[in-house]
Amino acid sequence: MSNAAPTFELADPLRILFVEDNAIVREQTTELLESQNREIVACETAEQALAEFERGKFDVLITDMSLPAMSGMELTKLVLKTNSNAWIVILSGYLLKVELNKLGPNVRTLTKPFETEQLDAILNDVRATRPS
Repeated sequence: MSNAAPTFELADPLRILFVEDNAIVREQTTELLESQNREIVACETAEQALAEFERGKFDVLITDMSLPAMSGMELTKLVLKTNSNAWIVILSGYLLKVELNKLGPNVRTLTKPFETEQLDAILNDVRATRPS
């Protein structure tokens, strides 16, 4: 009988694409999102995020609503054209009057400022629905 401690393989990290035009908010939120089993790619614009999304595989897109050229809503709609089941979290400083069920089954919103636990709960839902 072996006395070696069991080894556990960690699941692949949760890949998060995060879009925020405000540098300070982007940096702070990226730090909040970082954990042992998460990879974050942070972008300043929706256009940068769309290019990243097309190049890589992400589990979830977290985007600010108010971005300089292309809005977070426009980015959301473009991503959903490619993958109607994509997980997307739209962050906004005001209540959104958008019927989420019309956007897609995995689209959520959080009103700023939000609690870290609220975002973590959504990210746990994303992780739970990932294929093994």
